[in-house]
Order: sequence, then C-alpha cells, then structure tokens
Amino acid sequence: MVDHPATFAWYELLTTDLPAAQAFYRDVVGWDVQDASTPQFAYRVFSIDDMPVAGLMELPPEGREKGAMPRWVGYVAVQDVDGAVERLRDLGGAIYVPPTDSNIGRISVVADPQTATFALAEGLKYGGARAAEASELGRVGWHELLAADGKSAFDFYSALFGWEKARAEAAPLDSYQLFAAGGRTLGGMFTKFAATPVPFWLYYFDVADLDNAMEQVKSASGRIAQGPVELWDGTWIARCIDPQGAMFALQGKRNPDSSGRSGEPASDATLAWSTAWGGISSRGRLIGDKPRGRGRR
Repeated sequence: MVDHPATFAWYELLTTDLPAAQAFYRDVVGWDVQDASTPQFAYRVFSIDDMPVAGLMELPPEGREKGAMPRWVGYVAVQDVDGAVERLRDLGGAIYVPPTDSNIGRISVVADPQTATFALAEGLKYGGARAAEASELGRVGWHELLAADGKSAFDFYSALFGWEKARAEAAPLDSYQLFAAGGRTLGGMFTKFAATPVPFWLYYFDVADLDNAMEQVKSASGRIAQGPVELWDGTWIARCIDPQGAMFALQGKRNPDSSGRSGEPASDATLAWSTAWGGISSRGRLIGDKPRGRGRR
C-alpha cells in the first residue's frame, strides 16, 4: 500500500492523423490546441480556457507494427515512478515503456495484470491537481475500467496506488465498484461482458450539451457506440469512437425538449445499459442506490 493518494492527472491521445484528431475534438469538446513540440519530440496540447487538458501525439511506428490502435491513455501522478513500476511488476503488471524522462515529466507506460494499459508520471509539466478536478467542462470527469475481473482489478489498483472503495449512500452497487483517492471518488470498475474485446480504461469528457456534442461526433465522422443513457443525477452519457478508432465517452446535460430521446433512462435503483464497440454488443444490468456525490453507473 502506498502512503499517498495517486490520481489521474494527465491524458494523451495517440492517433494516426493529428490534424483530423485536432479538428474532431475541437468540434466535439471545444478544445483549443497549442504546439508543445521540442527539437526531439513532436507534441501538441489540448486546452480549455488556456488550461492544458490533454496531450496529442502520433502513435509511434513501433506501436503500429505491433498492432497498437489509436487510443486514449491516462497518466496517474505518483511521487516515485521507478518505485511504482517495481511495485507494479511485483503485483503482476507489465511494463511497456520503462521509466523515462520525457517532455512532460518522468513517465512509464504500463499495463495491469489483465492487460488494461495506463501510464505513470512523476513531476508532470502539465495537468496535475487542477487537471484532476472533476466536474469542469472540457475535462475528464470520470474514469471507468472495463476489467476481465472487476474484483481482482480493484485489489491490484488498491495495492498499487492505495485506492479505496467508495461507498454508496445505502448499499454498494452489486457489479460496479466505485473507487476513490484522498477522499474523492474518481470512477468505477466492473467486470466487462464477454463481447467487449479487451480490458481497457475509458475516460469521460464533461460537455455542456450532450446532444450537441453527439451531433458533432457524428458530423465529424465519429461514431456513437452506445447512448445517450441517463444517470441518477440527471446527467446523460454516451460512449463514442473517434474517426481514427480511439474510444472515449461524453457526459453532460440534455435539453429537456430534445426529440427522439434514445437510450434507456435509469431509476434511482436500476440502470440498464449496453456496451458496443465496432458492432460488438452485449447487454448488462447494474443494481444499486445513488452513490455519494455525482450519480454514476
């Protein structure tokens, strides 16, 4: 168990078409972009109100050769990357990029024992505590792990980062484990359905108008994989795929006058939903009461 809370503090999109990705997320989420390249490394930074939110870079050729696809990667800020990597290895995780000094800090790209990838960072030059704050438009407001086995996944992250189970107001969700760091709920973990191809982390971007954002996804050649679905607090979510194939999600309010409200609205106790990536779909059901703070799956 670590002796300090570790939280997601930075995000990167690895893609195969930088100009297209830049335009897509500008239209969908409202991000601006700045060139943050160095003589050794091409890098762009998405921002909202002049505050850096996420990085943008080409998927490395060696990754493509090994079959890597465009994806979002979340960075967990830790005090000691090298020590965290050693703990991760001892816990059965894998190291894809060993601790390395980079343009954004000392980083390591890793995977949990169930192959879900994420990254570790020390001394981040972007992001940090402000970027980790939830409930701000244009930022990541929720982190969701679709695991091969939700219980053992939580045990791994708890041992690695000291993450704790977040309690619901009345009773914990049967299948969806909320997790917290430093007293703040960061997201949830659950056992994915068999039709979901691989375990992965999914990041939810907060938008002011979900209907508008979904229309922008579709008009910019992205796909709505599932949604909109209503949560307990009146927020709606949609799981999406960008034109290059990176998976992400949106969350926000909808106009009460929206026509053709699709999805399956949830009561305080029941949420029905489906996962569907690239035409692969399965259905599941989560039962539980509204958790403290913002309602969630």
